[in-house]
Formats: sequence, C-alpha cells, structure tokens
Amino acid sequence: MKEDLNKLKKKAAFFSIISNATLIVLKIVVGIIISSVSVISEAIHSAIDLLAALIAYFSIKEASKPADETHPYGHGKFENLSGLIEAILIFMAAIYIIHEAFEKMKTHEVMKNTELGIIVMFVSVIVNFFVSKYLFVVAKKTDSMALEADAWHLRTDVYTSLGIFTGLILIRVTGIYILDPIVAIIVAIWLIIISIKLILASFKDITDSKLSNEDEKIILDILNSNSDLFIEFHKLRSRKAGSERFVDLHLVVPQHWNTEKTHSISHMLEQKIAQLLPNTQLIIHIEPCKKKNKNCVKKFNCDKCSID
Repeated sequence: MKEDLNKLKKKAAFFSIISNATLIVLKIVVGIIISSVSVISEAIHSAIDLLAALIAYFSIKEASKPADETHPYGHGKFENLSGLIEAILIFMAAIYIIHEAFEKMKTHEVMKNTELGIIVMFVSVIVNFFVSKYLFVVAKKTDSMALEADAWHLRTDVYTSLGIFTGLILIRVTGIYILDPIVAIIVAIWLIIISIKLILASFKDITDSKLSNEDEKIILDILNSNSDLFIEFHKLRSRKAGSERFVDLHLVVPQHWNTEKTHSISHMLEQKIAQLLPNTQLIIHIEPCKKKNKNCVKKFNCDKCSID
C-alpha cells in the first residue's frame, strides 16, 4: 500500500514537470514577441514552478526511502525541506517581477499583438487548473507536503495567468499599456503572500510542531473509546515528517499484568490509529500503576491497588 502511494506521488510530480516545461516555452516565446513584461513575468513564475516540480520529484523520491542507520526515523523531512525551498524561490521570483515591472514603466515600451498573449494565458489557465486539481487530489491521498506545495504553485499560476489574461484584454480594448507592468506587480504581490504562507507551513513540520488538532483528536478519540483496556494515559506527544506521523505516550496498566497482555493492547491501539491515520508510528511506554490508584480499583478491582 505504502509503495503504491509513493509511485502515485512520483507519477504526479513527473506530470507536473512536463506541463510546466511546456508552458514555460510558450510564455517566454510569446512574451518576447509581444514585448509584455506581465507575460514574461508569468513565464518566470512557471520556471520557478518547474524548478519546484523538480525539487518535489527529488524530495518525494528521497522521502520514500526506508529508514536506515543515518535516518532511523525515515527521510520524510525531505518533503518539508522541499516545500521551504519552493516557497523561497517563489518569493525571490516575485521580487524580480516587481523590479522588471518598474523598469518597464520607465521605458514606456509599447506592446504588440496582444491577441497572442491572450491566447497563451487562456491556455495556461486551463492547463494549470486541471494539473493543480490532480496534484491536490494526489497530495491529499498520499499526505504529501511536497506535492501540496507544488499544487499551490500551479494554482497560483491559474490566478496570476487569469489576472494577466484580463489585463491583456483591457490593454487590447483601452490601449493603456501601463496596465501591463501594473498587472505584473499585482501578480508579484500575490506570489509574496503565497510564499510566506508556504514558508510558515514548512517551518511548522521542520521544527517538529505537534500534529494538527484534527489528527490529535482522532488519536484521543481512539484512546478514550478504548479506555476500558487500561487505567489511564498521559504525556502524549506528536510530530510529523513529510507524510510520516510519530506519536508516543505513556500507558498506565495494573502492575500485575504480564508483558504479553500489555503488548497485545499496545498493538491493538497502534493498528486502530494507523487505520484512520496512515503512516503513523506509535510508541507506547508501559507504566505499572502505583499503589492506591483509584482508577485501577474502579476499573479492574485490583486488590493490589486497594485504598487504605
């Protein structure tokens, strides 16, 4: 199952590479022909997306490797690192686009053949919408941070291409060519906002923040619904690396229980959590109850824990 999901992630990342490479060539050629800084800026954006797709493909390939001596917890953080690098690249591209837009304002260069730019932007919107939709589906199914970042890159391409498409139509209708660099600046500001969000999301997992509230609720619900099997639990901790989740906790059981029984309970809890949260590694530290434990007496009628 896990191997099949890794193959699906690699396939999606490779598909993203092909679509980005094709659109880059179209945008660069058309941008140069019609002298449009907004179209060229979108080509730069797509070039960053291509680089992001390549990084995502590499990170997914590395993250899918099994744990080894140097990476005993696996290679999942390659995906988080990929998301961070991609976000930084988007931010840098946005700054470059703003610079080029202001330069275009100074030169007052007139655009030519805006129809060609309108067509290529329309094609870009359609292609990137369906590719990003596909990547989002695969990212959700495989819980891949790298693919999700790549999908967001292409989804921003949809919005930015749509903005440029609208701007080119306005230029064609009004003849106001300064709209071209203005649209490019608006695109760049949007990219800066997206890049900051991606940077924060990547840092969250790189710095070992706990699982989301939704994930932790699933774990707590499973533990609470099976609370009749143990006395209590505490010291629940969680973190995430790529699509891998790591959870550990302390489970208190009657002190006279044998190893086989406590292992069986631990294994059952691990399986139930893994069913709802795939790629979860659960580590349970078994603690014998202390004397005079009211919960032990109440749940298991343990005479060794009787209250004086």
